Amino acid sequence: MSEPGGTELAATLRRIERAAGALSTASVARMDETLPWFRSLPADQRAWVMLVAQAGARSLVQWLRSGGGTAEGTQEVSDEVFATAPEALARSISLQQTVALIKVTIDVVEEQVPRLAAPGEELALREAVLRFSREIAFAAARVYARAAESRSSWDARLQALLVDALLRGDSADVLASRAAALGWADEPPVAVAVGRSPGGEVSAVLHTVYRLARRIGAEVIGGVHGDRLVVVLGGVADPVAATGKLLAAFGEGPVVVGPAVPSLDEATESARAALTGYRAAPAWPTAPRPVPAADLLPERALAGDAEARRRLRHDVYAALVRAGGELLETLDAFFAAGGTLESAARALFVHPNTVRYRLRRIAEVTGFSPLTPREAYALQVALTVGRLDPVVPVVPTQTLPPPPRKTSQTGDDPHRSL
Repeated sequence: MSEPGGTELAATLRRIERAAGALSTASVARMDETLPWFRSLPADQRAWVMLVAQAGARSLVQWLRSGGGTAEGTQEVSDEVFATAPEALARSISLQQTVALIKVTIDVVEEQVPRLAAPGEELALREAVLRFSREIAFAAARVYARAAESRSSWDARLQALLVDALLRGDSADVLASRAAALGWADEPPVAVAVGRSPGGEVSAVLHTVYRLARRIGAEVIGGVHGDRLVVVLGGVADPVAATGKLLAAFGEGPVVVGPAVPSLDEATESARAALTGYRAAPAWPTAPRPVPAADLLPERALAGDAEARRRLRHDVYAALVRAGGELLETLDAFFAAGGTLESAARALFVHPNTVRYRLRRIAEVTGFSPLTPREAYALQVALTVGRLDPVVPVVPTQTLPPPPRKTSQTGDDPHRSL
């Protein structure tokens, strides 16, 4: 069968031109009858759909006059159908809904083929409508693909700006406005993870982050800054464990997770800790991946992080001073003895049980056990920082309670001098 052309379907084309308005009106009426979501659209959006339907009827006539058109001409004609509507319509109506609208319109046109086609041209018109509907469907897909690319690019820029604002420590109002534009729900807790970017297109890197985050039900905002990938996580009970499930999105090297905070407004603290931890992480080659920023306090302090120095000075050194009971003296002797309990006891002229008791007290007071190599290192750095930056009185404010005395005659009294 020959392609439909202007000479073969001249009478049919005239009928379609005259019926274009009625076809668009009938199509919108059918949409209103069969699509419940269409009835709930605002009036302006329904009006845009009407214009698209009218443009579709005109485009069908133009397409038929060109005999089905060339490949480029067909795309140009079909794209003109959606050119009458603003791009915002693609954000209000999903691609699935648009396909439903196209199907309703094509159904109405097919039902009108006997009335629209001149005698003997019914089959040719029906086949032409089917081919044209395929082109319209492809045109709709192109419209939504362009909208998605534009939205993705804009979202990526917004996220980069939000991450940059976090790293700079901008005001809570700036963070809130940019997060709202991204649809951030701000579910607590919120934490920031920093690691090396795997390289490549930023959109591809962030797509991997979002795909992995959806699997674990986490809310994320990501950004690539230089060679670093910064990810803000929300709504996960354990940010470190959640980051462990996102490791495939990061490049090689350490991944550091900042402390959890109640909301995005306070996430600057988490971001700073994660960044300073990331810079200091190479000093701990065997660190777990991911590693909490709090576990890198010694390295961060040595790298010049003022917040890490403050925490070691206040939470560790000052806590030991306040606890009293010769805990500092015991810790110094224990380190000087190379971590040998008996040697420390001889240096202090006390029983080894006394040293054991004091070491347990040190762990209770500071959260770091001198008997664990990694935690002992943190304690050593804390002593150094505390003595370099003394801000607490060296006189203890409370007395350490003595351990229970043993009354046996076998020489096990913990307070008996050696």
